[in-house]
Amino acid sequence: MANPSLDPKVRKVNPNVALVLEKDGIKLPIPGERNILITSSLPYVNNIPHLGNIIGSVLSADIFARYARARNYNTLYICGTDEYGTATETKALEEGITCQELCDKYYAIHTQVYKWFDIGFDYFGRTTTPQQTEIAQDIFLKLLKNEYLSEDTMVQLFCERCQRFLADRYVEGTCPKCGYVVCVLHIFALLKQINEKFSKIISSLQDARGDQCDSCGNLLNATELINPRCKTDNDAPITRESKHMFLDLASLQKKVEEWIEKSSIEGKWSANGKNITKSWLKE
Repeated sequence: MANPSLDPKVRKVNPNVALVLEKDGIKLPIPGERNILITSSLPYVNNIPHLGNIIGSVLSADIFARYARARNYNTLYICGTDEYGTATETKALEEGITCQELCDKYYAIHTQVYKWFDIGFDYFGRTTTPQQTEIAQDIFLKLLKNEYLSEDTMVQLFCERCQRFLADRYVEGTCPKCGYVVCVLHIFALLKQINEKFSKIISSLQDARGDQCDSCGNLLNATELINPRCKTDNDAPITRESKHMFLDLASLQKKVEEWIEKSSIEGKWSANGKNITKSWLKE
């Protein structure tokens, strides 16, 4: 059987993009047909994808997309690189290049890896495209216009040398909740006296990022860290208030619940999909 994900009438291989629709190959829902939209978690562009990334995300979606196409369902499988966030910025600083250069570099690597694995995306894009920017800004402006956004202040860590507030990934320190780390640190402290090479291991065990401890898994507020320090210059930050925009989810909850109830019936959502969505609303 021919591979339905590589139908030349629908797709073409592009050296810069994994698999894309032809220019005139716009896919839209067809009334009366089984329409399936498939997405994978967007991979960050701050690393090279490994086998776990493939198996845990894009491969399972690709298998389902191939099945859906083989059944002649109107199927659209899309994905793309997530190029925003502090993960990109910290990796760019580490490699001594600009954020754009980093994104371009790893976007090319990601597309090559997925092409090698023959992942049959209909479209593999990136979050820094002009279309993505326009859509994101349009959503923000509509929320602002309809008064679903509010301004408030919160306390954040501020690095005086860098002269900026520190996002979660720019802060490292000791987890205030993880007793396990303390015990392991005590063991390695003894080993360090025998061999200095354990110093790096100890350092890594002590460090918790500003948003989560990698050892115990607890979610953290950066201001809770013991002995926090700026990841860029290792200085101890101070606390300052900063202004932020917040989405007023409470005022949207009723409308969201009504939309989900209607869409889950019309779209024939799976029981698992409905249960997970309802649990999110309760939380």
